[in-house]
Amino acid sequence: MLELSYFILSAFGITQILIYGSIFDFIRPTKGMLGKLFKCPMCLGFWVGIFLWSINPYTQLFSFDISPVTALLLGSVASATSYVLDAVFDDDGMRIGF
Repeated sequence: MLELSYFILSAFGITQILIYGSIFDFIRPTKGMLGKLFKCPMCLGFWVGIFLWSINPYTQLFSFDISPVTALLLGSVASATSYVLDAVFDDDGMRIGF
């Protein structure tokens, strides 16, 4: 369970940095399909989850099976949690009054 928590927090953190981090303003795509991808925490979260799954053998934070099904499931977990956490938190903390 702890490994999954590390995975979720890593996916959320990377997704947030890629979407909102000012350090990436000069290279972040703004138009076309990639522009849409980099505005959507659900979409980008999926690909971040796939990326984290792919580097799984190189980290000790989490260890998951190297299979396409696991990749799909972890991408989905990263997508859903990145979307939900993005809806709950912003730069000022918790969003109140949805």
